[in-house]
Amino acid sequence: MQVISIINQKGGVGKTTTVINLAAGLSKKGKKILVIDLDPQGNATTGLGLSNIENSSDTIYGVLNGTKTINQVIKKTDFENLDLITSNVDLSGLEVETAGDSKRAFILKDQLMAYLNDSKGTYDYIFIDCPPSLSLLTVMALVASFSLVVPLQTEFFALEGLTQLMKTIERIKTNLNKELKIRGILLTMYDKRNKLSSQVEKEARDYFKNQVYNTVIPRNVRLSEAPSHGVPVLLYDKSCPGSISYFSFTDEFIDQDKEFESAA
Repeated sequence: MQVISIINQKGGVGKTTTVINLAAGLSKKGKKILVIDLDPQGNATTGLGLSNIENSSDTIYGVLNGTKTINQVIKKTDFENLDLITSNVDLSGLEVETAGDSKRAFILKDQLMAYLNDSKGTYDYIFIDCPPSLSLLTVMALVASFSLVVPLQTEFFALEGLTQLMKTIERIKTNLNKELKIRGILLTMYDKRNKLSSQVEKEARDYFKNQVYNTVIPRNVRLSEAPSHGVPVLLYDKSCPGSISYFSFTDEFIDQDKEFESAA
């Protein structure tokens, strides 16, 4: 079982959209998926059709403040093979509440390890939707993860922000989680009519080489409409350009695992 964070400290880059649709794509292929919404905004929660205004103890906040175990807060979604640990705004207070805990960066990892040891690996993948900041919650996710997927919007300043993120990842690897690796960079919000999109794509591929996925996610109205209906775009409109791209990304993601297995 793999724990994978979807991360970028910038907001609005398609991070939650990627979590929801990759999880849905894999679940449609028979993989068992758990999504952990680690963003106080709770967008992955509402995007998968659940409420982000409920009792905080039944959310990831309850796990991180020590009142619940992971097993107690997992919720079923309406989608087969896809479960969720919800989030809400109470999570934003965690940084202050744990200020005196020197081991607070390891709370999520310890809870996940306890769950994995007890459940003997029920899921193929656990995806963590990180908040759009380099905060304690993001550090917790980086410490708990085996690998990262980084959505990168094909817009001005995107690569500059990515450099800052890479420095943070290197610090975490050195000090807290030496196993952490970048699984891949996913180009999002691509507009083929915009010359800037192709320039950012070229720069990203020149610099990060084969770490950049072949699949590119386009700007697409249906992608932004789907969350308001509480469903992934793969189910909302499976023939739109956004869905076609996320189906393609799901295939590429699975092929990546086959390469890892054959290399091992």
